[in-house]
Amino acid sequence: MRRKQLPQHLSRRSFGIQASDDAGVPRGRTRASDLIVVSRGIRMPAGVPLKGAAALAAYTEASPLSVLSHTSAARLWGIPLPAAAESDWRIHLANPTAAGAPRRVNVVGHRLSFAPGECCEIEGVRLTSPARTWLDLAACLSMRDLVAAGDFLVCSHGYDFPYPKDSICTAGDLADAVRRHPGMRGLRRAREALELIRVGADSPPETFMRLAIVDAGLPEPELNVIVSCEQGIPRLWPDGAYRKYRIGLQYEGAHHNMPGQYQRDIRRLDMSRALGWEEIRLSREDLRGDRPAVVDKVAASLRAKGWEPR
Repeated sequence: MRRKQLPQHLSRRSFGIQASDDAGVPRGRTRASDLIVVSRGIRMPAGVPLKGAAALAAYTEASPLSVLSHTSAARLWGIPLPAAAESDWRIHLANPTAAGAPRRVNVVGHRLSFAPGECCEIEGVRLTSPARTWLDLAACLSMRDLVAAGDFLVCSHGYDFPYPKDSICTAGDLADAVRRHPGMRGLRRAREALELIRVGADSPPETFMRLAIVDAGLPEPELNVIVSCEQGIPRLWPDGAYRKYRIGLQYEGAHHNMPGQYQRDIRRLDMSRALGWEEIRLSREDLRGDRPAVVDKVAASLRAKGWEPR
C-alpha cells in the first residue's frame, strides 16, 4: 500500500504531532518508517538534509512558552562558535522563570528572565534576540570566543567596500542586554568582552589576530580602513591597519585556496606597494600558541617604520 504523502510544509522541516494533526495527517502516518522520532511528539523526515530553522522548528512549536537559546539560537543567527560548541548538537530551549525548564531528550532546558524585545522569530521559530543570545553565551564561551561572537554581530561595512554589510545588532544593544540582567552567569566576562568588541572584523581569526596584538602590548590595529589612490578611488581594504605607518594586515583564510584567488592576492600586494603600503600576510599558523607569530611579525614591521614601545 502506497504511503500517504505528507503535506509539503511538513515534508521539509521538523514538526510536532499537533502540527500534523492540524494538517489532517492521520496519527498512524506519523509512525511510518520514513519519519524519525527525535523527541517526544517531534518528527523529522528521514533522508531530507535539514538544518537551521527547518531542523529546529518543532521544538518551539511544542510549547508556546519555549524559545531557542544559547548555542541553538546562535546557530540560527549565524554566530561563529568554537569547535567544541559547534560539535555539540543538543538543543537549548528556554522557558520564562515562572515556568519549569523544558524537559526533552537531547534538550538542555533553561529558565530565563526575558526583557521586552529579547525574544523574536526567524522563519516561524522563536528564539532569543541577537544581543540576548550573545549575553547567554557569556556563560559558556571563553573571552576571545565571546569577543569574536560580538564582533560578528556588530560588523558592518559601508558601500565603499567591495561587500557592504549591515550589522545584526549594535554594541549599544549588547551593552543594554548586560545592563538589564545584573547577576546573570557570565556577566563579568560579558562586561570585559564589551570593552574589546570592535566594528569591522569579518571572521573569528581577524578578531583573534587583533586580540593577540593588543595582549602583547602593541598598538591596536584599526578596522574598516579604506586605502584610496591619489584620485580618491578606494583600492585596498585591509583586515587591520596602521595608517600612520602605512601597514596593512591581511588574514588569509581557506578562501585563499580558491581558483583565481592567488592572482588576486598578487594584484593586491602590487597595489599595496604602489600606494606605499606594506602588507603583512597572515595565516592560521600565525595565530597559534602562547605568543603567536603575528606578534613578532607586526612588532618588527612597526619598529622598522619608527614605532617605539613606551
